[in-house]
Amino acid sequence: MKNALFILCLFLFPLEMVAQFENYKMDWTKISNESQYNSEPEWLKDAKFGIYFHWGVYSVPAYSYEWYPRLLFMENRKEYKYHKEHYGDPKKVGYEALVPLFKAEKFNAKEWVDLFQLAGAKFAGPVAEHHDGFAMWDTQTTPWNSVLMGPQKDIVGEIQQEIKKHGMKLITTFHHARLLQRYKNDVNRTKTPDFWDMWDSHFPYLENMPTSSNNPMLRLLYGNVTPEEFYEPIWFGALKEVIDKYSPDVIWFDAWLDMIPEEYLYKFAEYYIKEAKKKGKEVTICRKQGDLPLNVSIENLEKSRKQNIEPRLWMTDETISTDSWSYTENMELKTSKDLIDVLVDIVSKNGVLLLNVSPRADGTIPVEQKDILLSIGEWLKVNGEAIYNTRPWYMYGEGPTTQPEGDFKNHKEFLKVKYSSNDIRYTTKENIVYAITLGMPKAGTSLLLKGFAGASVPSSVKVKNVRVLGSNQVIKWKETPEGLQVETPIMEGDKAISFKIECCLLYTSDAADDLIGV
Repeated sequence: MKNALFILCLFLFPLEMVAQFENYKMDWTKISNESQYNSEPEWLKDAKFGIYFHWGVYSVPAYSYEWYPRLLFMENRKEYKYHKEHYGDPKKVGYEALVPLFKAEKFNAKEWVDLFQLAGAKFAGPVAEHHDGFAMWDTQTTPWNSVLMGPQKDIVGEIQQEIKKHGMKLITTFHHARLLQRYKNDVNRTKTPDFWDMWDSHFPYLENMPTSSNNPMLRLLYGNVTPEEFYEPIWFGALKEVIDKYSPDVIWFDAWLDMIPEEYLYKFAEYYIKEAKKKGKEVTICRKQGDLPLNVSIENLEKSRKQNIEPRLWMTDETISTDSWSYTENMELKTSKDLIDVLVDIVSKNGVLLLNVSPRADGTIPVEQKDILLSIGEWLKVNGEAIYNTRPWYMYGEGPTTQPEGDFKNHKEFLKVKYSSNDIRYTTKENIVYAITLGMPKAGTSLLLKGFAGASVPSSVKVKNVRVLGSNQVIKWKETPEGLQVETPIMEGDKAISFKIECCLLYTSDAADDLIGV
């Protein structure tokens, strides 16, 4: 247990508390300027689609969702009752009791990455550490990790090796900013909290629960440490280890970075970017809610999307289910059609989709989820040229379906959005414009692509030929003042189809820029 001894010694050397920052006080431009860093690497602009997975100790109960570790300590929650019935009274038997049950005995990194590649993903990787403080790699920052405990496997390392063999890029995601208990002196420690109480920490500090234990091991698991013990050796230490050992191409953060002092955010960004430059790698940092300046990061929207084409690259993380990010029994899954439509909408607006899957605790990905991924992959085999390596056109699309404003706060409304074949999205590359219908139009019907209307289309565009990807049928088409009129072919299924519209480019001044988007 040398890892445990290493981390326990940190408690003997408290440092002066570092105050939280207000706005950005450091010179963030220095990082990007000195390293000539581009937060929007071309490979990510080309990739468009990645896969990650919420998988850890919280997968063991397969109940509620991935916040089970927090909610099991709240006596007024269903998770508390479930835990008491299945594992014991949370006052005596806490989250730590689930760790030995997370065995991952059927985990096979090659099978997983094979599946992700068949699904069409160009980058993939694990949730390296969720809010629960259990690390999925061989770490010195905490004994609560997948090598010393549970699976006794280096999950990040095994996935990284397969990603490399498959010629893909690696993403590692971090959610551990919430692990630190920040409210011990501000709440009634004997009060039964509800969901919103003690919001700034994942685990609720209660005197009669393991979360307030003085046991050094439990203090680490539950984040019951001081800020001095957390920020440098644990929060930054975890990131530095993963950078040094696994060289991820993307480091992605969940929210709550605003609770990490700026000096540590800066230290991380500077270290990651400089190390990437040494290795000749193009990397990026992805964050939510303005947690880092955009000169060193790209924006992520959770379960939501942009309204229009963005000049800067952005990302959406979406999950394969309608609710939980981690595996639960009887979870309801989205359809491959709906996920394809979301992907197309995102790409048309200069975005990237990061799709989450939910493996079981034993290391298997349920067949229902596999089927969805393979269906997406089959669609991309035919239509991938309209997605990969493309850029937005001068407009993202058209159609009757609208989506809600805002970010995650409206995620339930985004879930209700259902596109149809009357909704069109555009992408482009070289002298080609792709018009993608978000559904299968009725065969033989005439479809008007209003993006090609004479009054709005860039003057550099003149249509040369039209065909549909995956079909050998001759497509009838005609340019009109109202738009490009095309006849839909006979095709099977209900998923999006892609019209490949070859254009002659009449280069006049900045005509190419007008056509090829941002």
